[in-house]
Amino acid sequence: MSKDVVDKIFELGKRRGYFWPSYEIYGGVGGFYDMGPYGAELKNNIISLWRKHFITRYQELNVEIETPVIAPEKVFKASGHVESFTDPIIECTSCKRLFRADHLIEEAIGLRLEGTTPEQLTKIIRENNIKCPVCGGELGDVRTFNLLFKTQIGPYSGSVGYIRPEAAQGMFVSFKRVYQALRNRLPIGIAQIGRVGRNEISPRQGMIRLREFTIMEFEFFFNPKEPRHESYLSSIEDKKIKLLTAENRRKGSEKPEEYTIREAVETNTIVNPWLAFWMYESQEFIKKLGIPYEYQFFEEKLPEERAHYSSQTFDQMVKTARWGWVEVSGHAYRGDYDLSRHMEYSGEDLTVFVQFEKPIVKKIKKLAINKAVLGRVLREKTGDVLAKLKEKEESIIKSISEGEDIIIDGIKLPREAFSVVEKEEKITGEKIIPHVVEPSFGSERLVYITLEYAYREKDERTVLSIPRELAPIKVAVFPLVDNRELVELSLSIRDKLMNRGYRVLYDRSGSIGRRYARADEIGVPVAITVDFQTLEDNTVTLRDRDSWKQVRVDSGDIARVIDEFIYMGKTLEELKVNII
Repeated sequence: MSKDVVDKIFELGKRRGYFWPSYEIYGGVGGFYDMGPYGAELKNNIISLWRKHFITRYQELNVEIETPVIAPEKVFKASGHVESFTDPIIECTSCKRLFRADHLIEEAIGLRLEGTTPEQLTKIIRENNIKCPVCGGELGDVRTFNLLFKTQIGPYSGSVGYIRPEAAQGMFVSFKRVYQALRNRLPIGIAQIGRVGRNEISPRQGMIRLREFTIMEFEFFFNPKEPRHESYLSSIEDKKIKLLTAENRRKGSEKPEEYTIREAVETNTIVNPWLAFWMYESQEFIKKLGIPYEYQFFEEKLPEERAHYSSQTFDQMVKTARWGWVEVSGHAYRGDYDLSRHMEYSGEDLTVFVQFEKPIVKKIKKLAINKAVLGRVLREKTGDVLAKLKEKEESIIKSISEGEDIIIDGIKLPREAFSVVEKEEKITGEKIIPHVVEPSFGSERLVYITLEYAYREKDERTVLSIPRELAPIKVAVFPLVDNRELVELSLSIRDKLMNRGYRVLYDRSGSIGRRYARADEIGVPVAITVDFQTLEDNTVTLRDRDSWKQVRVDSGDIARVIDEFIYMGKTLEELKVNII
């Protein structure tokens, strides 16, 4: 696919109502796009497919919640975003335009430098004599820029808040509520779909990099001591996935290697089985958008490239015509980072109690205190010291075993007041902080990717071969000519399909060839034409968008046939009707 196809897709997006730059009448604002009527419908269909693929299919694991777009500053201090959610920025000293420094270097000399320090980036820019790409002026020094959109909660001197850059924190903060509502079960995935904002420095890739977009992600919580769930993981262990590991990237390799899920987990190439499981499911989801396996793989981020919360991250990459390999989803092993931080900053207990299958009997060392001996030494201070002894029981037992003095509040306590005894204790479970893996998708980026892979040119016509279930308009209905009887029959078929839940395009203007061409360009999978033969035998013409083949179908059977064609993926031959 040639690079100018991208321009054609963006032109078609405007002309046919898929998407266009926001605030066009004011000159536009970088990083913001409007979704037109067909774009909004395509986006909603992708979101519905995501829900079906990750939540409905795994409803015994995953649930969906909704939390606010704005959160108080303390939430993002706890999450580390106030401190760490930054990108390197550089300013032209002449035209004063701002650029993301690592992207500027990559475009100029081909080096990928995500995660490099500002000082290192400045040095590379000087050594390679990189200039402003707009005016050719000198560039200043690289500095960091926080990508959070800042706001104020309440009037005047209200609290500082931020627009969320991801949906994750709402799910972490609400974890305990969801966990309790679902009867204290692990593993559990908490999903959320909603708007997020990232104040990108210089977004220049259309729908690929936006300042505001809809995110689809879930946090999957599990017991780190039981990271496997065999009924799920064993079902995919022989399935294959392509990985470009951090180790191979360090060696200069750009070629991914194929692994089975079992190999990837057993070799610790993917450090957690659940991370591998959801990566595989993401591969299958992207395939449903029309992207073949050969045009997608997973690239492991280098340690310096990973987000502050992640101990391993893979980006799911898809090949594009203009921008090469582009990330379409991120998969991070977040460990217990988020829950631990929110426990620290909020003071709330976000641990969960995990019951053992069988109680464990352990011998426990306990501190025995002779209060009479202590009382003779401490007198009125006895009560206060006893309280502190209880808090420091473990350290006092250690001091006794190592022959050290026992000192509380500067008072040396008599050794004869203490002894260590062993007791048997039945332990039924333990408190843990669940670990988390996170799959995350940007829906607008997926809209563009879907359109690029759907774009075809056939006999000088444009055809959008969008997967049938995702197409914004599922069916077109045309009367062959503007005849009263044909129009009435066409409208009755349209209404029947609309009542069945289909989005239907009805068009009676222009030649039938032009109407087919318009429907193909919008991406309508099937067109129904009512003609004069319909008046004789009650059959209509069914035309396939992709093959342009046509069949005759009894109009009374049209709903069943359309159902099978759109949602079961049957070909015209498989519908067992007469091909013209």
